[in-house]
Amino acid sequence: MHPKADLSVNFCGIKCENPFFLSSSPVSNTAEMCERAYNYGWGGIVYKTLNLEEKFKIVMPSPRLSCLHYEDKRFVGLQNAEQITDRPIKDNLADIARLKKQFPKKVLVSSIMGFVDEDWALLAKMSEDAGADMIELNFSCPQMARRDAGYRVGQDYSSVEHFTECVKKASNLPVMAKMTPNITDMIPVALAAKRGGANAISAINTIRSITDIDIEKCVPLPSIHDHSAITGFSGAAAKPVALRFVSELHNCKELSLPISGIGGIVTWKDALQFTLLGATTVQVTTAVMRYGYRIVEDMIEGLSDHMIDHKISSLDEIKGAAAARLVDPSELNCRFQVVSSIDEDKCIGCGQCLISCSDGANKAIQFDVEKRKAKVDEEKCVGCLLCKHVCPVWDCISHKEVDTKTHKHAAIM
Repeated sequence: MHPKADLSVNFCGIKCENPFFLSSSPVSNTAEMCERAYNYGWGGIVYKTLNLEEKFKIVMPSPRLSCLHYEDKRFVGLQNAEQITDRPIKDNLADIARLKKQFPKKVLVSSIMGFVDEDWALLAKMSEDAGADMIELNFSCPQMARRDAGYRVGQDYSSVEHFTECVKKASNLPVMAKMTPNITDMIPVALAAKRGGANAISAINTIRSITDIDIEKCVPLPSIHDHSAITGFSGAAAKPVALRFVSELHNCKELSLPISGIGGIVTWKDALQFTLLGATTVQVTTAVMRYGYRIVEDMIEGLSDHMIDHKISSLDEIKGAAAARLVDPSELNCRFQVVSSIDEDKCIGCGQCLISCSDGANKAIQFDVEKRKAKVDEEKCVGCLLCKHVCPVWDCISHKEVDTKTHKHAAIM
């Protein structure tokens, strides 16, 4: 039998069999969908955001999706104009109760969004009565068709603190505040959630964006009756932004709350990167929309194999390990510089490094026309490694480190 590592984590006192959760989104919209996800191995689900439909009836625009395809890569990112659930509250609560009865050892988080104090409190109490293990506060939906909800609330520190406090008073469940990335600095709003009593932070929700434009009709996409809107962007292209916010949250000593990382997670390596920057759990949507629930099987196997290969007994051992190595740019060690090194045997003579270095770097690449091989002028090379990043041969270009005090070279891949 293939050996398995212990992927279990403790999140706000709740034991999760693994860190992989569905995020609150179209992929966690009904009990039937969530059942399939649980059966494939997801450790937890954040159910699609509940609201009180008598206060605001959700009507979804159509079409509501636009994909970012770049060069030969499809589905690099996804723009989504969908809002929170459009299903009746009674049906959603019945589904939550059904799921907890059927999967008592799986984790179920109820995501909620109110508009006034009473809404937040009532939804929290309803979620607890239905059997949810935890509550996530949606302070971050970027396309709500109300100006007193979603990311606009998430940009208002006092509102975040106040509504978090309302929920904490109404329920005994752990509370996780979901942050908007549509803000310059996430720390103040996360601290506001903590002052309100939040037990954890989830980040990030989607990034307000425009993915594409129909250049014939001059309409941004998705085109909804010849109009569009700036709505949430997610997927692999959003991961660098998400990693930045998660690392800042983890490194804020004043905050010191568990983090559920979200944003561009497609593979087990993506999930591991979030762990290394401080996340305890990770949430996934866009990759599921692209590949289906079964991607969790590869995530579980890949992460398990990595832990076994590196003799890691618990994810807690490595949580935040990479975040600890982040410093201010002013603190970076500039004594050691690098120069590129091209393996002539592997060089295919495409000339891409020559073009990129000549037009975008320091003109440090020379090209032997007869041999059709590139080489580096080490006196001109400043170690930007643009050549390495554009080279189509994965291991053709490495680099050497130079100690500027001794001028000695050491080969580094």
